[in-house]
Amino acid sequence: MKHTIEQINLKNGAKGIFIAVPDATVFTYDFNFRAGEYLVDPEKWEIPHLMEHVLLGANQLIPSAKDFHAEIEKNGAYSNASTGIYDISYEVECADFEWDRVLSLLIVAISKPLFLKEEFESEFGNVEEELSARANNHFRRLSIEVRKAVGLKAKSDSDRLKLIKNVSVDDVKEHFKKTHYTGNMRFVLAGNITPGRKKQFIEMLENIELPKGRNRYALPLEKPVNPKKPIYVKNDSVDNLYVYLDTYMTRKLEENESDALDLLITYLTETIYSKILGTARERGILYDMSSDILRTRDATNWWFGAQVSEKNAAEYLDIIISEISKVRRGDISAHDIEVTKQYSLGRYQRSEQTVGGTSAGYCNRYFFEGTLNDYYRIPSRIKAITKDQIVEICNKMFEEKIWDLGVLGNCGEEFVNKLYSQIEVLWN
Repeated sequence: MKHTIEQINLKNGAKGIFIAVPDATVFTYDFNFRAGEYLVDPEKWEIPHLMEHVLLGANQLIPSAKDFHAEIEKNGAYSNASTGIYDISYEVECADFEWDRVLSLLIVAISKPLFLKEEFESEFGNVEEELSARANNHFRRLSIEVRKAVGLKAKSDSDRLKLIKNVSVDDVKEHFKKTHYTGNMRFVLAGNITPGRKKQFIEMLENIELPKGRNRYALPLEKPVNPKKPIYVKNDSVDNLYVYLDTYMTRKLEENESDALDLLITYLTETIYSKILGTARERGILYDMSSDILRTRDATNWWFGAQVSEKNAAEYLDIIISEISKVRRGDISAHDIEVTKQYSLGRYQRSEQTVGGTSAGYCNRYFFEGTLNDYYRIPSRIKAITKDQIVEICNKMFEEKIWDLGVLGNCGEEFVNKLYSQIEVLWN
């Protein structure tokens, strides 16, 4: 989608991006505060999550959560909020004709929440239900246990259910005061931003009734360690196995390294004809799998996740070993690289068909590290990736020998230990 971008530094310390999409019929607003769970007492881990649930509720303009959502969504607008280890984000998508009304409502909600005791108690119950439902997500449970094992910040959903009782509405109010100030605020606004609208946006955001505060909170120091044994989560109710495999580099990737690793992940796992997933499908041992990059402030994690039956698990790992080993010794053809680049270019074009898709292409990286990911450079970056870069980053991701294998199921520790011994050849 054709667009122009402009970085905005407001007088009150807030920073963001305006994405002007001529003739767009919708607007998207994303606001982000560094206000996640790492900033609270671990015994009160659910403070940010509960705050996120209550904040888009009763405020000084509209006295109840139900009425607020009815008002902001009455013309088909969508609103939501999310919490993570690092951040809380608030998002709205609305029709162009009501851009100012909806933005005004969102600004009031963010800056003037009432945190009513009765709404806190209602959302307390809703959060308990949400955590209980999440406990049925086996991939999520395994990923959290793996994250804890390598020393990254995490709490299991069962632990969170126990800890939620420690949180009061006063805790939520205090966390709001601690984190919701303009110096800690980042935003991405996308839509038909004309010169006149730009001036109005700046005025509305500079007049948001939040304290200026200090600079944005820094991300936490998280240095992964090698657990030196597999992580086994026993679950007798699961017939197959949930398997995670991670390898770490204790620094951030450079842009060209990240591009090369992204292309390698596509080459190995993202299509039915990719080298790992495609081979596993061809042999009838695996229906689907995922692989991606996870970043912390100080490290980069390349992970693989899949569901696989116990009888096929060893063969699945053999395929991973074989295909990664080929790449590490340079056994990857120019033809395969070119085919993967073409796929990645097409995926890029599909991702920016909408205002929301274009905005999402900027939000994650900007909110995480303040970096502007220039969308128009992505095709040239993909085309510039070389075989040598792919081989080099693949080898670098195994150099430091920080890795883990996580398995959830009822296969027993002895079987998991065998899988661990099988896969560790990649780091030897």
